[in-house]
Amino acid sequence: MSNLIDRFKGAFSHIAKARGQWQEPTAPEAIDTSLDPALLAKLASALSGSYRIEKEVGAGGMALVFQARDLKHDREVALKVLKPDLASRLGRERFLREIQMAARLTHPHILPLHDSGDASGLLYYVMPHVAGPSLKDRLKKEGPLPAEEAVDIARAVASALDYAHRQGVVHRDIKPANIMMNQGVAVVTDFGIGKAISEAGAQGAQLTQEGMLVGTPAYMSPEQTKERGEIDGRSDIYSLGLVLHELLTGEPLFTGPTPIALLVRRASQAMPELSYPGEVPHEVRHAVHTALAESPDERFATGADFVTALVGAQRALSDTFTPPATPAQSAEISIAVLPFSNMSGDPENEYFSDGVTEEIINSLTKLGGLRVAARTSSFAFKGQSPDIKEAGRRLNVSTVLEGSVRQSGDQLRVTAQLINVADGYHLWSERWDRQMDDVFAVQDEIAGAIADRLKVTLSASQEIPARPTSNVEAYQLYLKGRHLWNHRDEDSLLKAVDYFEKAIERDPEFAHAYSGLADTYLLMGSYRIIDRGEAHEKAKAAALKACELDDSLAEAHTSMGQVLRRERDWEGEERAYKRAIELNPNYATAHQWYATLLAALGRMDEAVQEARRAEELDPLSHAILVTSAIVFDLARDVDCALNRLKRALELEPEFASAIGYSGYVYAQRGMFDEAFKTNEKMAEKWGDEEGGVTAHRATIYALMGDQEKGRELLEKAIEQEVDPGYAAFVWTALGEYDLAFEWLDRAVDENSWFVFHMKVHPALDPLRPDPRFDKLLDRVGLAGM
Repeated sequence: MSNLIDRFKGAFSHIAKARGQWQEPTAPEAIDTSLDPALLAKLASALSGSYRIEKEVGAGGMALVFQARDLKHDREVALKVLKPDLASRLGRERFLREIQMAARLTHPHILPLHDSGDASGLLYYVMPHVAGPSLKDRLKKEGPLPAEEAVDIARAVASALDYAHRQGVVHRDIKPANIMMNQGVAVVTDFGIGKAISEAGAQGAQLTQEGMLVGTPAYMSPEQTKERGEIDGRSDIYSLGLVLHELLTGEPLFTGPTPIALLVRRASQAMPELSYPGEVPHEVRHAVHTALAESPDERFATGADFVTALVGAQRALSDTFTPPATPAQSAEISIAVLPFSNMSGDPENEYFSDGVTEEIINSLTKLGGLRVAARTSSFAFKGQSPDIKEAGRRLNVSTVLEGSVRQSGDQLRVTAQLINVADGYHLWSERWDRQMDDVFAVQDEIAGAIADRLKVTLSASQEIPARPTSNVEAYQLYLKGRHLWNHRDEDSLLKAVDYFEKAIERDPEFAHAYSGLADTYLLMGSYRIIDRGEAHEKAKAAALKACELDDSLAEAHTSMGQVLRRERDWEGEERAYKRAIELNPNYATAHQWYATLLAALGRMDEAVQEARRAEELDPLSHAILVTSAIVFDLARDVDCALNRLKRALELEPEFASAIGYSGYVYAQRGMFDEAFKTNEKMAEKWGDEEGGVTAHRATIYALMGDQEKGRELLEKAIEQEVDPGYAAFVWTALGEYDLAFEWLDRAVDENSWFVFHMKVHPALDPLRPDPRFDKLLDRVGLAGM
């Protein structure tokens, strides 16, 4: 212990006061860290061909941090220069060897290393410039974070640590100051330096004698503070446990009047009692408690184990923060409309009961002050008799509407009951016996009765919508089309086109039918049921007509957004989604597709916000969960992406998009067994007519490092006419950058959907420094977005 204190004194000898007392520095500026002007000039001169130093922005115990301009790539970077006395004691070879190991770390929650070297005796390394704050800055400004956000950040860092530990790299200094928020995503900085210093000390270098502490006293593991045993990844897990506790409480667990006093206290006293705000559930507390076990053997064995515990904690948090179930207590009144039962005795009339349900949902979404669960989530309960409390919990609503529809000839009977989720009591019930011609009036009456019962305020701009058509036959045909459209298979989509077209024949002014037709053609093009160019033209004509007939139809503007995406009119696409959301803030699909656009443009904070809103409105939609997974993957949060893909597959185990994308994400995380299993399932279920499955398998081999096998499979996929954008992604993973550019060029020519994510997709990072990449972005209109 005395040896450690001696080392610590050496490290902070420059802040000793005249009376010999030690003071905790309150900010980096309190330590004299500026380089001697002659040394700064020497550094600037040595780096002048590569970097232009702009200003000093901070300092730590080991390095000075400068904001600099990378001249070759014309970008802002953080240039970190080891303090001269440390650099001389550490040694050039040891530093460059450990930095080289750190440079191999490629993970969405690790800030990558761009460059390193020796500039006339000054050792430096270069990282991306991160404009966002560190967690230390956030804690100082905001205090404790919401429990959900704190756990989400800890899970991201645990994932990064798990990856680094599997590569043989232990950080040794995990603390809030070394965790940055980059576009809303947590990233860990400064891997590699700690091990170099530790090795130097272990080999008896002067470094140990003159004092350089590896780690920060308030966040050290017991084995670090007591200098006992081998330091491994479990030390980082302990430090992260301390960080998570601080995020939840706003205060560090270990404090002391001076750094030395803190070290003595930690080595000689028991851990303080853990305390939390009242809303932190048991699962979160248990995860922190396990990470902070005194013995490394009693902690999580790996970062992956910590991640698993935190995923369970997030589920507990989602239960903890379910909105209150009584309308009187809820700031946001919410409702789900469960699929009305078809009581007609004729399965062919199923479309009609579904259609009535859907139109009631559409009517309710226009009521001010009411949040309505989207159709997809509500229809997850179709054919079931769910417990109302369970349905309300899963749909995150305070009230549930259920009912039935009986159609016999021209006679129609509709029953409906509004139920309070909290206690299961009926708030209201009613029955309507009408002629079929009155179906619209029945839907309006139901919406109006709910508004009155829940005392929802209707403003002039939020009235119950007018009837979509006065032609009942056209309406029935439209409902049949939507019923089939929701099945999403080739046969159903072809039939849906027929029903929408027949509905338009009956009523050429029926905007909803044109919108349904546009949506169907968009899916048919996406699924390659018909030629994409033909699908685009037909979808565009139908969407334009829908907007022309009814500019207040949110669905039509959302369809138009997808049409404009195909035309690379990014600004027009954004206007379309904004208009749709303005018209119907409850329309989950508009938020879903807007999220993908924002992500493609690099506006990740906004993209994540829109994706979360879509999930909130439609929590049981497997399609929205996959879209959110893509958004989080583009935001470089692989764990959040994988979590959503798993939930999507729980809801719909055969959903092709979820299976395929999860395989890619598994491969990113180095979980190659799982990646191959998904690839085998894809081949078994859908075959490989266009080479997608083969290219998917080539990607896995490329990420494994088996270049020969990856190339062999990609060439086979190309023979099968795989999408050129997909080929470009795999060529990049194989390190064949010239071929990657060749195929990206083809992808732009053919308007491949891979082009949409070209600006931000992590898989293309190796190509970005090349001037050819900016030219391609310029060709698709993304360079200045």
